[in-house]
Amino acid sequence: MSKNLVCSPFPSLQRPRYGVDAPAVPAVNGAAGLACCLAAARWRRGWITVAAGGAVLLAFTVVYLHRTLRGKLRVWERELDRIGLKGDERLLDLGCGRGAVLIEAARRLPSGRAHGVGLWSGKDQSGNNPEATLGNAAAARVADRVEVHTADMTALPFADGSFDVVTSALAIHNIPSTESRYRAVDEAMRVLRPGGQLLIADLWWMARTYAAHLGQGTLRPLGPAYWYGGPWLGITLLHVVKVRRPGGTDSC
Repeated sequence: MSKNLVCSPFPSLQRPRYGVDAPAVPAVNGAAGLACCLAAARWRRGWITVAAGGAVLLAFTVVYLHRTLRGKLRVWERELDRIGLKGDERLLDLGCGRGAVLIEAARRLPSGRAHGVGLWSGKDQSGNNPEATLGNAAAARVADRVEVHTADMTALPFADGSFDVVTSALAIHNIPSTESRYRAVDEAMRVLRPGGQLLIADLWWMARTYAAHLGQGTLRPLGPAYWYGGPWLGITLLHVVKVRRPGGTDSC
């Protein structure tokens, strides 16, 4: 067994808890909004402007939390249904975090396997660690078909063509350099079998760069349920089907 593979230790009776994406963002905005509203209550001049600013920040926080706690789950349920899984596929989720996409996929793979990889950054998601992911898998009763690995998306520890589906949700943009982000996208294509499907959900301008880098795929905005506070931070899905080129080489 690989030292980077973590297996589920116990079954759990709790419901899955997926945490908050980039938890510092709603914390800072919520605190600033509340401070503005409290300050406006004491000021005699300019209170309307301060109160309005506070209300905007609080509204942003509410939309953000709804997106990260509920909206994204609804969107991924829809997108995973859309690709027509048969139930026996091998799926890889890049930057799986606490398992929101990974586990939703595993529900659809009764005779398949769902693998997740991550570096477990608490800055990217609250309570982010492999034990939390496996606990959520146990809570969802899919622990028998889920594996998690500590691995870098830019150098995946899997052979070429290992997976039928590769997914990633708001993970690749966290890689600091453009070159490394493209390497992660290339790695996703490398481990995908010919005819397999790649689904990357990311900030709209990032998704466009991945599509331009690959020179293929379709882009589709995922709508208000996947806004990080507003349309300016909307999420777009890149969907690629890996095809075999004439001469036997795979496109990637």
